[in-house]
Amino acid sequence: MKDRKFKFTWELLGNIQRGRPNLGPLTRLEMYRLFQYTLRDTLEQQEGTEKTNQIFYQAGKLAGKEFYDHLFPKGQPFNDFIKSLQKTLRDMGVGILRVEESDIDKGLLTLTVSEDLDCSGLPELGYEICTYDEGFIAGVIERHTGKTIKIKEIDCWCTGDRTCRFKVEVLDNHPQ
Repeated sequence: MKDRKFKFTWELLGNIQRGRPNLGPLTRLEMYRLFQYTLRDTLEQQEGTEKTNQIFYQAGKLAGKEFYDHLFPKGQPFNDFIKSLQKTLRDMGVGILRVEESDIDKGLLTLTVSEDLDCSGLPELGYEICTYDEGFIAGVIERHTGKTIKIKEIDCWCTGDRTCRFKVEVLDNHPQ
């Protein structure tokens, strides 16, 4: 592997109060989407759709793990963790997370995220697009459970639904 200049560390988020004393931590959603979808388009042109989806999933997973490591106490009961996650995602303007179905004994969940950053309000495209979100959710839950997560978006704003819905399976093995 080549030398890496930008190996992720939480410090790359910077000191926002010092760096943006007037503008603070907020920006317009259009700027986030402009960044995401131009990056996705560029990667897709160079690497193809499948590879781009893998990259977005892995980036989301890394973000989810770092998010968990820096914002959540370890060892919370699962239900308390989910409540904390719901509050944090809402407070940060990421989306409104709900648990639609849950069978903790079998490790099965159906989660929805409404008003999410990635696709709420986009045109119908006929396919799901929240690959980054899949990875993010997998990373957060993997960090909390210490187990591998299998996740698939099954409904999306871009398929005509008005919420993104994810089937989550907590597997018995440890994450890679």
